[in-house]
Amino acid sequence: MASFEELGVNENLRRAIEELGFENPMPVQEKVIPVLLGGDHDVVGLAQTGTGKTAAFGLPVIQRIDTHRRVPQALILAPTRELCLQIAGDLADYSKYVPDLDVLPVYGGSSIESQIRQLKQGVQIIVATPGRLIDLINRKVVKLDDVHTVVLDEADEMLNMGFVDSINEILGHVPDDRKMLLFSATMPKEVAKIAATFMHEPEEIVIGNRNEGAENVRHIYYMVNARDKYLALKRIVDNSPNIYGIIFCRTRRDTQEIADKLIADGYNAEALHGDLSQAQRDIVMKKFRDRVLPLLVATDVAARGLDVDDLTHVINYGLPDDTAVYTHRSGRTGRAGKTGVSVAIIHSREKGKLREIERIIGKKFERKDVPTPEHIIEKQLYSLADRLEKVEVIEEEIDKYFRGVSRKLSWLSSDDLLKRVLSLEFNRLLEYYKDAPKIDFIDEKPSRKDREKGEKGGKKGKKFDPEADKDRRTAEPGLSRIYGNAVKADGFFAGNRIETLNKNGPGKRVDVGRIDLMPGYALFDVPDADAKRVVSALKGSEFFGKRLYSEIANPDKDYRAENDAPRRSKEAARKSAPRKRRR
Repeated sequence: MASFEELGVNENLRRAIEELGFENPMPVQEKVIPVLLGGDHDVVGLAQTGTGKTAAFGLPVIQRIDTHRRVPQALILAPTRELCLQIAGDLADYSKYVPDLDVLPVYGGSSIESQIRQLKQGVQIIVATPGRLIDLINRKVVKLDDVHTVVLDEADEMLNMGFVDSINEILGHVPDDRKMLLFSATMPKEVAKIAATFMHEPEEIVIGNRNEGAENVRHIYYMVNARDKYLALKRIVDNSPNIYGIIFCRTRRDTQEIADKLIADGYNAEALHGDLSQAQRDIVMKKFRDRVLPLLVATDVAARGLDVDDLTHVINYGLPDDTAVYTHRSGRTGRAGKTGVSVAIIHSREKGKLREIERIIGKKFERKDVPTPEHIIEKQLYSLADRLEKVEVIEEEIDKYFRGVSRKLSWLSSDDLLKRVLSLEFNRLLEYYKDAPKIDFIDEKPSRKDREKGEKGGKKGKKFDPEADKDRRTAEPGLSRIYGNAVKADGFFAGNRIETLNKNGPGKRVDVGRIDLMPGYALFDVPDADAKRVVSALKGSEFFGKRLYSEIANPDKDYRAENDAPRRSKEAARKSAPRKRRR
């Protein structure tokens, strides 16, 4: 890997970016910087947000500026006010040790008179949104005759927002011999047309593959009935105690409605959409960037330009019609070397759209069951335990109060005290999820034979798929599937299973994965290394008088038939017994 010095970046710029924490060039920087500094041709860069694009074009743009001339020499176009400000701020940071260099952000929603005054004083780099720049050109306060470098950042987003005519008009005002760089996450035909019309033999630089989703993003979907989408959203959020994410909705109305519901249900969330004033949007975005706000409910347009590197989740409250929009959404997580999750909450009619997105981005979505209340409660309690373990204790301050509080609680044992601390969270969750329903949508269609079998058995509408049933007996790589004989009818739910397992099993706590509670038996996943220990722990133990049995599940064994046999025998005996004659 080449260093920034080897790429040709000068000493003043290197000094500034080293202070910002830059160590080695990212792939996009390694490819783009030498071309912009020394090449003769234009560049089309296909890369997701968060890949280091701003430094890739920003460093060579700054280095090519003649600071003795106070005229615009570089023009950077961005789709939104927020992205415009962010790019300008980054360029100011990079040019900290470059004297006499002025960067001006030009955008709507701010005083045009102030921008005109700064332009008259002389600036070398303009970062602009298309609408405001055209206004300034028409007022004859911006002249682009000396511009030698033009950058179109997030070109596909600008076209999605309807700026194609504006871009064409702006590019008509810059010299023909300028160098041009176009950055885009996807390459729709409109972007390709701009490249063909305005660029000279452009070199295409691809980070990843065309239209591909970000490499560090895991794609998950939950299929539920449309009426259960909001319930599923809450469970997904509850199952991720440290979530920091954006929930994308299709319309402004949906965005505000979902945000209002979350706030009413006690979640720290706010809406971001076009009906908010610029001042309101700025406040919401600042709170989100500062992580005061962990959940942002937003439309695609409103979230453009919101650049945050450490999002854990992007949640699609329904899929967008355009795959490029999904690519932009999912590309907001898994950035700067971190991993992220892109979640889609869909109903059955959106399954075709999901498959089309999979085909275009070259990624497979994992289908997951909506988290159960038992799993959520366990996850939240372990999160609380983790926070207790890591909390910073300020000894000098806490000592003032410790003796009095300790005296008041001295009658409690350490176990009692810990149970009470955990119950502060546990009791709330238990009440919240009491009698909560299972909300997954089962979309597998049974064969005619299975439907007839279900109807003869008197269970109209019961869906049974032998292959799906067999899949339940097959664990994911690294996990073992365990069979257990206790079921819901015995009062034995997922939480009881986890508690019994860890109560009777020696050694460290076992992480339990997927749990399938069937009418006559249960199957659940544990790590391969713990499988034998789990079977030994459960086999022979008791749950309120019922003797438990457990074994490593055999994929070829028909547990359904085996567990249904005793019930069928009882039913047959009942039917064959002589009936009392009525008098």
